[in-house]
Amino acid sequence: MERQLTFDLPANVRLGPEAFFVSDANAQAYAMVLTPDAWPDGKLALVGPASSGKTHLAKVFAAQSGAQVLQAGKIDPAAPLPEGPLIVEDCDRLPARAEEWLFHAHNHLRATRSPLLITGQTPPARWDIALPDLASRLSAATTVTIETPDPPLLTAVLLKQFQDRQLMPTPNATAYLVKHLPRSFAAVHEIVATLDREALAQRRPLNRPFVRAVLDSHRTDAQ
Repeated sequence: MERQLTFDLPANVRLGPEAFFVSDANAQAYAMVLTPDAWPDGKLALVGPASSGKTHLAKVFAAQSGAQVLQAGKIDPAAPLPEGPLIVEDCDRLPARAEEWLFHAHNHLRATRSPLLITGQTPPARWDIALPDLASRLSAATTVTIETPDPPLLTAVLLKQFQDRQLMPTPNATAYLVKHLPRSFAAVHEIVATLDREALAQRRPLNRPFVRAVLDSHRTDAQ
């Protein structure tokens, strides 16, 4: 069958609070992130695997609190200290050049009683922070984890991935994926991207036979 040329275009990802699905796997994280007054010492570490919804939940908190959002890898060491709440995403990949800035930002936020939300794939105690004073302060943050997705959350994440890419799988196709996919946020993200690409290349609808064939091929390629 002739294949159509495809391009990896960014998905139209929506991060509004109405799109965040709460289940047993993320209920504690959701409740904690949205109640900053309850954070011990005014800071919270949100931990979870890639594609688990950390950025989405951080955006919900930002919308609620007016927090400034920074990517750890893009922090400017010469930037002014934050005024008001701060979110530092991917803080487990904080570059050494930004450590001193974050140390002073942490102390400033504490002095002004403004909350600090940091995110990463592992708890702060496992991060490679060279500055001892910063390492100790981040390690002391209360940590809340987005757990392995349960079936309701897996279904919601799958449907959102399809919706973000404007894809319309049949109900049978969705049910098949929920039953056969690994319980992994990354797996959902990867298979939806693959289905999007293959459906366009092969000009096929996202029905159960096509989804099953792509998933079987995907498993074979991964072995």
